[in-house]
Amino acid sequence: MVSMPIVGFIFTLLGLALAGAVGGFFLARYLIQKELKKNPPINEKQIRAMYEQMGRKPSEKQIRAIMNSVKNNK
Repeated sequence: MVSMPIVGFIFTLLGLALAGAVGGFFLARYLIQKELKKNPPINEKQIRAMYEQMGRKPSEKQIRAIMNSVKNNK
């Protein structure tokens, strides 16, 4: 049979691995959210540039509507 100190050692390793995985998940989540707030995937300037590439002059209302739709789809 397996002695008790070995079983305790295995459970300790599994517990530490689980704690590390959970801690790593929340750390990565925090860092990604912080980076997205600092550098959003799209901003108003980029929307204006896209409209101008299509040959259109966007109104402020159109830009706000697109920004709101991007924020609501997160």
